Amino acid sequence: MNPMSRRSMMKLLGAGALAAATPFGLSRQALAAGREKNLNILCWEGYNSADVLDPYRKLRGADVKAESATNDPTMINRLRAGENKIWDLINVNNPWARKILWPEHLIKPLDRAKFEPYFDKMLPIFKPPYSWAMSDDGQDLLGMVQRFGPFNFVVNTDKISRKMAEQEGWDLWNDKAMNGRYGIQESDDWNVFDIFLIAGIDPFKMHTDAELQTFSETAVKVFKGAKLVGDVAAMNQALVTGEIDCYLSGGTYTASLARAEGYDNIRAISPLKGAVMWVEVTSLVNNPTPSPLAEDFLAYVQQPQVARQVAFAEGTYNPVAQMGNPECLKLFSKDDLNAIQWDSLEEEMSRSMAYDIVPDYEKAHDLMTEAKRQR
Repeated sequence: MNPMSRRSMMKLLGAGALAAATPFGLSRQALAAGREKNLNILCWEGYNSADVLDPYRKLRGADVKAESATNDPTMINRLRAGENKIWDLINVNNPWARKILWPEHLIKPLDRAKFEPYFDKMLPIFKPPYSWAMSDDGQDLLGMVQRFGPFNFVVNTDKISRKMAEQEGWDLWNDKAMNGRYGIQESDDWNVFDIFLIAGIDPFKMHTDAELQTFSETAVKVFKGAKLVGDVAAMNQALVTGEIDCYLSGGTYTASLARAEGYDNIRAISPLKGAVMWVEVTSLVNNPTPSPLAEDFLAYVQQPQVARQVAFAEGTYNPVAQMGNPECLKLFSKDDLNAIQWDSLEEEMSRSMAYDIVPDYEKAHDLMTEAKRQR
């Protein structure tokens, strides 16, 4: 999809300037406030893309800054350290808003009457009240959802069939015959999840000393058996060339980059047992001097054309919740849908547990880091 046309932008600018409120409910009074033209977003990659932000900058005449990070705890720690005075929006994976940001008063709730109706147009799994976007007591709406997807491992189906991969699941990495045939994508939090799952242990609970010992032994085995360790580009390239047959951690997002280039034999797998998925939640930071553009931007990205742009922002291809709206879904071509494995997405999401917080993550991460050294 091309960015919003200049004609459309000028039409909105002209009409919005004359109205008592903008199309997204931004009042003249709010626009007169001190930060009316300034918006700062702390996010995963994609929302910092010029393809997403430049049309909004032009639409509002705004100074929008967005910075991406590589993991949720880093972003949260930045708010804890006082950067809540800098950022207006934070975009993290599903558990962090409800379990950490809200209890620590780092975010503030959205107006349910204004924002909950957007959920009605999303895919069925996000119908309101969607639990991960709500406070534990079900009273407060803590953010808006958009990008999501399964994230487990990726195979070359010329080497390992989808059926076999789904049935074998995490036991693929317990098979000595796989040594030297797989890669490890450097995504530490997901690798911790996956090593627990390979070991047959629930990642999302406190672990006994015996379980952590099993985790450590499994991590050593998995890293020693890997042909290579690297980033997403290296993993997909090795799959395409046949250097490896599969890699972890990976999913719809990582596989889509190769599939969009025509490599349909590269496929993300959600095993029949122990599959995990993620959903991003974007929340209002509890900034003492908030930007009036923060809520406006959250409404802006719900528009079908903008949601399509977010889904296929430069360097990241993901399904979005707004695809439940026919007006949004029709903007995705057959090739787009193939890239994000739309054919099996609903099925895979239905059997996946949600990304959650590992209570003793630091211990597990230290053990995994030591396993990498031993490799």
